Amino acid sequence: MRYQTDREMFTPEDAQLPDAKEAIEFLEQNPDIEFVDLLLLDMNGIVRGKRVEKDKLQKAYEQGIALPISIYGMNIKGTPVEETGLGLEIGESDAICYPVAGSLTRQPWQKRPIAQLMLEMYEDKETPLFADPRMILRRIVRQFKARGLTPVSAYELEFYLIDSKAPGNAPLPPVSPITGKRPENTQVYSLDELDEYAELLTQIIEAAREQGLPADTIVAESAPGQFEINLKHTDDALAACDHSILLKRVIKQVAHDNDLDTTFMAKPYADQAGNGMHLHISLLDDDGNNVFEPQAEGEMTDMLRHALGGMLALMPQYLAIMCPNINSYRRFAPDFYVPNAATWGIENRTTALRIPGDIPAATRIEHRVAGTDANPYLMMAALLASIMYGIDNKIEPSEPVVGNAYDLDNEPLPTNLRDALRELSASNAMRQSLGTDFVDVFVTCKEKELEEFEQHVTALEYDWYLHAF
Repeated sequence: MRYQTDREMFTPEDAQLPDAKEAIEFLEQNPDIEFVDLLLLDMNGIVRGKRVEKDKLQKAYEQGIALPISIYGMNIKGTPVEETGLGLEIGESDAICYPVAGSLTRQPWQKRPIAQLMLEMYEDKETPLFADPRMILRRIVRQFKARGLTPVSAYELEFYLIDSKAPGNAPLPPVSPITGKRPENTQVYSLDELDEYAELLTQIIEAAREQGLPADTIVAESAPGQFEINLKHTDDALAACDHSILLKRVIKQVAHDNDLDTTFMAKPYADQAGNGMHLHISLLDDDGNNVFEPQAEGEMTDMLRHALGGMLALMPQYLAIMCPNINSYRRFAPDFYVPNAATWGIENRTTALRIPGDIPAATRIEHRVAGTDANPYLMMAALLASIMYGIDNKIEPSEPVVGNAYDLDNEPLPTNLRDALRELSASNAMRQSLGTDFVDVFVTCKEKELEEFEQHVTALEYDWYLHAF
C-alpha cells in the first residue's frame, strides 16, 4: 500500500483486541440468537458490514473478519474512489477487522433474534488501519491521556421523521397519527408535537436503553417532524461516538417498524432548519477535576481559554470534517441558528462555540457547527486535536460575542465544500493530528463527489436557461 506515513503514528496501546469470553458469555445468555450483524463505519459515517451465523461469532473475536480496505475509500454512494489507491490498485484487498469490546448487543427491533457487533479495521494485530476513523480518534485520546487529561463529551442529534410513502425523491413530513393531517409548522419544544409521536419516540428511547445507549431527553425542534435526542455525557470519547452511531441506527429501524422513514441529511428542506449535531466537551485531570471549572465567578481557566483559542483558530481548517457533503453548506443561514464564523460566547446560541451557563463544575464547550451528516469519530478527533493544539501552543481566543453574532462583520467560514476541502488539505495542524495519509484519502473522496455533482445538470438550470437565450 502506498500509504505508510500514518502507521508510524500508532503505538501498541492503540491496538485493543477483545477477549473471546465476551462472545461465549453472550451466546450463553442469549441462546436464541440466530445471526450477528457486524458493523463497520466508513469515512462518510455510513454503517457497512456483513451478517454472519452465530457460530462464526467466536471466530470473529479470535481471528477477526476480513473486509475490503476500499470501504475507507468509498464515496457517499458506496462506490470505491479509485483515485484513493484503496481499490483496484491494491487488488481490492482485505484487511482484518476485530470486534469493539463491549459492543455486542441484541437488536430489539428485529423480528428474529439478531445481535449486532461493532468492528475496527487493522493492518495486522498490532497496527490499526490508518483510515479507520475510530482508530484515529483512539490515537488522539491516547495523546490526551499522556498529558494527564480525559475528554468528557456528549452528542446532541437532530433528525426528521419523513413520510416513507411520499411520491418522488423530495421528503415530506409524515401524516400525524392523531390529526390525520400533514403538519406545516411546529413550535420549538412543543409538547403537543411530542404527544403526536409519543408511541414512536417512546419505542426509540426503550430500544436505545435496551442496547445500553444513554439516550436522555427528546425535544421537538423548529420544523414539522423534526426532533432532537440528547445523549448523556461520558468520559470515554470513543463510547460517545459509538452511542451516536448506534442511536441513529435505533431511530431509523424503529421508525421503519412504524412505517415511517427518517433523515439525518444536513438540509432536507430549503425553507426549514437543517439537522445539526452539537458536541459538548470538557476535560478532566488525573484527579477527576474539570480543568475548565473557574476558580472564581467571571473568570476562565487557562485550559478553557486555550482550548477555545485552538478550536477557533483551526475552525476553517477542520470545517470539511464537520460539514463533509455538498448539502452540508445549505444549513448556514442566520435564521436557523447555524454559526457562519469562528465565534464564541457565554450562553450565546448565535456563536459557533457556546459556554453553557450551568453550574461551574459542569463548565464545558458546546460546538454548534456540524450537521448530523458528519462522521462523529472524525468530528470528535478534529475537535480534540484543535483543543490540544490550543493548549500546547497557548492560543488565546478572540473576545466573546455579546448579542447577535450574525450582526458582526467577522471573517466567514468557508461557504462551500470545495473551499473547505482546500483549507483541510493545506492544514499542517490537521495533517499532524489526523494523519497526512488520512487527509489525502478524505479530500480525494470528497473532491471526486464534488466533481460528479458539478457535472450534473439540474432541473432548475433547464428552467432558467433552456429557452432564455
